[in-house]
Parts: sequence; C-alpha cells; structure tokens
Amino acid sequence: MRFSRLPLLWRVFAINAALLVVATLLVILARDEIHASLAFVEGIDVAAGLVVMLAANFVLLRQTLRPIERLAERMQTVDLLRPGQRLVEEGASEVSELMHVFNQMLDRLETERRDSGQRALRAQESERARIARGLHDEVGQVLTGVLLQLDSLARSPRNDLADAVDETKAAVRQALEEVRRIAQELRPEMLEHLGLVSALTELSRTFGDQTGLQIDRRFARELPPLSDEAELAVYRVAQESLTNVARHADASRVQVELEPSVGSVVLRVVDDGRGIDERTAANGHGGLRGMREQAVLVGGALAVKPAREGGVEVRLEVPAKLT
Repeated sequence: MRFSRLPLLWRVFAINAALLVVATLLVILARDEIHASLAFVEGIDVAAGLVVMLAANFVLLRQTLRPIERLAERMQTVDLLRPGQRLVEEGASEVSELMHVFNQMLDRLETERRDSGQRALRAQESERARIARGLHDEVGQVLTGVLLQLDSLARSPRNDLADAVDETKAAVRQALEEVRRIAQELRPEMLEHLGLVSALTELSRTFGDQTGLQIDRRFARELPPLSDEAELAVYRVAQESLTNVARHADASRVQVELEPSVGSVVLRVVDDGRGIDERTAANGHGGLRGMREQAVLVGGALAVKPAREGGVEVRLEVPAKLT
C-alpha cells in the first residue's frame, strides 16, 4: 500500500515514530559523548522510553484526529432525505472550524433541496392546472358544441343533414387539434422523431406566427450528438426563453442559434427588447431558475445576461454524448 493512501492518523504517526526512532538511534550512537560506558540496562531504559513516547504520540494523535475521522464517516453516509444530521463541533480550532463549515454546507444543501422540491411541486401543479384549463376551456367547449349540434341534428329535416354533419366534423377536428397542441406542449413529438434542429425550427416558426415577431434561425449543419435528456433541456430552455421574450421583452426580433463547441452544443436566444439588469439575470426566479435547473440536470451551464445591442441573451451549453 502506498504511503499516501494510508489514513491520516497512521501517516502522521509514522512520521513522528520515524523521527523518534532516529533521535533514539542518534543518542545510542553518540553514547561515547554522553556516557563512558552505556550499560545494557540503560539501553533497555532507552528502548522502553521510546515505546512510551510512541504510545503517547499515538494516543494524542488519535484523540486529535478522531473528529476528522468522524467527519469523513459522516460525509460518506449523509443522506439529505434524513435532515438534521449534524456533527458536534469539537477538537482543535481548525478541526472545529472544518466541522462548522460542513454543518453549514448541510444546512444550505437541505434548504436548497427543500426549496427545489417545493418549486418542482408548484411547477407540477401549475402544469396540471394549465392542462385542466386547456381541456375544459377549449376542448370541453368544442365537445359541448358538438353535443348541441348533434341534438340539433336529430331534430333537423333530412335535407339539412349534410350541412349539419359538416359543421359537426369541423368541430371534432378542432377538438382534436387542441388535444394535439396540448400533447405537443407536454412532449414535443418532433423532437423525439425528427431531432433537435427540426423541433427548434417548428418551435420558432410557431412562435413567430403566434406573436408576429421576426425570428432569425441559425442552426449549424453538423452538431455533436446529444443525449435525449440534453436535447429536451435545450428545447425547454429555448421554449422558456421565447415565452419570456413574448411576456416581458417588448421585442420585435429574436435570434435563435445552435452551434457546436468543444465537446458540447451551444444554444443562444437573443432578443432586441428592453433588456434585463444583471441582478435579475443572476438571481432571477420562476422561469430563469427553472432554466438553470434544466441545465444543471444534464451537466450544462446557463448564462443570462444583457445582450451587446440591448435586449437579453440566454446562452446554454450542454455536453455532447460520449461515443
């Protein structure tokens, strides 16, 4: 076993023991200067003293380094699902400070995990409420209209059946389109079947049609492959960025770029709107925080900052899939 892989206690003890042994040997070798004839009994006394010093050194070191061992054990077994696991801050000032910092780190992690869980729950409930409203207000109303048309159809003269049936078919088609739209927002089929570039192309085209904004697309022809999770993260960040532009930016033009980098893919969404201050960009809540969590989940990095020519730039870099 390499010396550097030994536990800290045994490494420090070995160094101190080596120093004590060397010092003892020097005393024995220099016996002519210390005593004219170092007797055998005196040699035994020196050896016994060495053993006592080594034992005392080991006990003191063990007592001093024991808090660090407990810290290492707790770091290996800590479970954020069981909050409140803290270490007693004891030992030397440096060791106590280390344990204090570790306890503070656990406080931050537990707080962040609790806040993240609450945000995820709120987002889930918000999404469910949005879907419920969409189904009730749009699909539900259309289907209610279909029922009314069928009732009217049953009472209509036979020569009016063709027009009534056509109206009913049109209403059913509208309901189906609304269901497809809601399903598309939940899980974009184009992303799954045709890939990221096609999905972003359709997303930006639809966004431009709905908002009237000019969308400039610049997608590189050759991109490194991404995992399914990374592609979904890029799509969601682009979707949220465009939504933020429509809601807050007061912009007239948006540029969406997708380009390769060193072992990664970079998404940029830049608008020419009113901009954003650096504090909001760094500590933004809601959509911005959700985008940061999307990036973290796939090992990516998100930056939100004022654009060079005004407006806001959202930059997401995600690692390419290992092949």
